[in-house]
Amino acid sequence: MFVRGSQVHQRLFFLRTLKKNQLSSAILVNFYRCAIESILTSCITVWYENCSATDCKALQRVVKTTQRITGTPLPAIEDIQRKRCLRRARSILKDSSHPDHRLFNLLSSGRRFRSLRTRTSRSRNSFFPTAVSLLNSGGAAVA
Repeated sequence: MFVRGSQVHQRLFFLRTLKKNQLSSAILVNFYRCAIESILTSCITVWYENCSATDCKALQRVVKTTQRITGTPLPAIEDIQRKRCLRRARSILKDSSHPDHRLFNLLSSGRRFRSLRTRTSRSRNSFFPTAVSLLNSGGAAVA
């Protein structure tokens, strides 16, 4: 797994301690977002697509545990990754001086982006092909 399990488990212990001290669920969720989610999703746009199914389940298990502790629904790791990937792709599209701006080429229709050709699954699962497919699936309105 890409995440240090001991760091996450330490912070889950702190979250349980906060719950035992009867803090509000808003404070518990805030603690989760700052202390646990930040560890789980560090550089998620880079590594998530190459993550194994076992690792994805382990990450999601931490989110489910936190949901039980806080008593509130939280976004799935996959949703966080998708949102951050789209945000990064849109920022690259807006900045024409970005070194990777040229990787996002519109097709002649002007509505979809050209899919990037890759030879290996490692490259296929990297940020840019994922971002292009997310943008093409309705993740961005192209002007």
